Amino acid sequence: MSEILCPANSEELRETLHWAAQPNRSIELFGANSKRLMAGPVAPAIVRISTSRMKRILKYEPRDLTISVEAGISYAELSTELARNGQMIPLAGPYSAQATIGGIVAANVGESRRRGYGTARDLVIGMEFATLEGKLVRSGGMVVKNVAGLDMGKLMIGSFGTLAAIATLNFKLLPIPTVSRTLVCRFEELQSAVTAQQGVMKAGLNPVAVDIVNPAFPARLGEAGFLLALQFGGNEAVIERSTREATALCGDACRVRALAHDEERAFWTAVAEVTPNHLDKFRDGAVVRISTPISECGEALATLEEGGHALAGSGIVRGWFASVERASQWLAKSAERGWKGVIEFAGEGVDKEKTNLWPAPGGDFEIMKRIKKMFDPEGVLNRGRLYGLL
Repeated sequence: MSEILCPANSEELRETLHWAAQPNRSIELFGANSKRLMAGPVAPAIVRISTSRMKRILKYEPRDLTISVEAGISYAELSTELARNGQMIPLAGPYSAQATIGGIVAANVGESRRRGYGTARDLVIGMEFATLEGKLVRSGGMVVKNVAGLDMGKLMIGSFGTLAAIATLNFKLLPIPTVSRTLVCRFEELQSAVTAQQGVMKAGLNPVAVDIVNPAFPARLGEAGFLLALQFGGNEAVIERSTREATALCGDACRVRALAHDEERAFWTAVAEVTPNHLDKFRDGAVVRISTPISECGEALATLEEGGHALAGSGIVRGWFASVERASQWLAKSAERGWKGVIEFAGEGVDKEKTNLWPAPGGDFEIMKRIKKMFDPEGVLNRGRLYGLL
């Protein structure tokens, strides 16, 4: 195993990466390595560089709702600091409790509240990254609206460290709602849950999370049946109205339960932990993520016999499989229906190099390869991490 180099700041990261950038010298970039089961295989590298020592808060302006941090700060530590001022960066997806904020952004990890709050692409307003050429590139700034040309930092979001090393990140912060409430609505049939979800959306109630799960998924949460989970945030009057109208829209055949504060936190934490728990149990298992039109989320969920979860307000559907073979089969059938997807996570026992993780990347992939060539002409950086293709 190669020695891990841990630069302490942006300048040291720049110098370390530039020193490592020699022909045929492979380089691995990572933060806490919490997402090693995500995306493509972690190929052996001659030089390994971690941002784990880069964990300072550089500038925090609570009144302006902005913060600048080093990429290696843990998401848990950052969230605790922001909560003291009633603020948040809502990116609490799988493995976020162990992850660095740079790793979350590099992997473009999202969560159920993406419908109301957006993803990393919406929350990152500035970035500094180090290139193999030995440059520190600054993109964006510390203001929420910044129109000063091309935002190159957006290329780094979801690139899995295959282009450059994220050094610092500037975020737009969001206030933690005064009141938050989650309704868990249980149905006997999937179509009833989908119809209720569509009714809530059309009524303009504006939940921040709109999730539908099949019976195999809620069994892991101590629930049963098809569940529609709705999370609302705002003041007490808004919450009471939303709760009342959403309950009416779900109909008499539905059992609706409003979660208490501690129950609500436990519920959404359990949703985020389904993936880690699944991969701990099934070493040869996998998680597939597909993108569908919002109107087809229910149709996609209906094709899953194993655990299924739809972010019904965003068009994202995930399936949990005990074997990567069954995951690949479902992914192939989804592609035939026009739903694009990837094997997002795979267990420790899966040979990712022999698995087609991203069978249909689409026409944009040629552009992605050209961008990769610009940043990393020799292809030495995080080889294979972008689902085995880059």
